[in-house]
This record gives sequence, structure tokens and C-alpha cells, in this order.
Amino acid sequence: MRKSAIIGLITIAICVGFLISLNAGTSNYSTFTEAAKDSREFHVMGFWEKEKGMYYDALKDANHFAFFMKDEKGMVNKVVYKGSKPQDFERSEKLVLIGKMKDGTFYASKILMKCPSKYNNDLVEVKADGQVIKYN
Repeated sequence: MRKSAIIGLITIAICVGFLISLNAGTSNYSTFTEAAKDSREFHVMGFWEKEKGMYYDALKDANHFAFFMKDEKGMVNKVVYKGSKPQDFERSEKLVLIGKMKDGTFYASKILMKCPSKYNNDLVEVKADGQVIKYN
């Protein structure tokens, strides 16, 4: 084989390895059961359990919001978010939580809400500092 062919094959192998490593970092939606098995951060999609209510007392601790969510497999789990209660949380259709499970409680670092709309399906991210970002 010529030198240029060997260099070309090595370059292609490096590119394929790079593309595989990029794909390994992507995350799919998980369940509470999957999140409980590992200490890394997960994306869990589900619905707010309205019957179980929520806890938020701005006077006592404005950065503590707790509620119960049912994941896509039907498991209900307590969720704690270290931030203020997102505006229009009660109106959200679906939630995506990004966080970690610890001692049977899911600690969310971000809450993404799918808000009901007649014309579009916007996803809204609420950061811990209360900043709201809309995704179209």
C-alpha cells in the first residue's frame, strides 16, 4: 500500500471514532427506575400528579419547589427543584426533568415544560434563577 492510502485510512478511522463519540453523549428520555440505578444526570419525561399537589412557600424558602411526577412508565416519584416554582407550572401538559436520583427523590436541576397552545407546541425551560427560555 502506498503511504497516502494508509494516511487516508487512518484519517477515515479517526473521523468514524469521533462521530461515534459524539453519539455516545446524546441522551434519550429515561424513567425514574433507570435514573435510580445510576448517579449520572438523566432526562425524565412525564406528567405532574395534580392529586398529590405541590409544595412551594416563597416566604419560607423561595428556592425550594417540590411536587410528584408520573413518568412514561407510570411510576410516581417525588421531585425537588432548587429554584422558584415555574410560572404557569399548573398549566403545563408535559414535563421534562433534568437531574439525578438520590435516596428515592429526583433532584431536578432544570425543568422543561410543554405548555398547551392552540397553534404550536413550545417547550419552555426554567432555570434555577427564574429565567425562562422558550424553544420553538
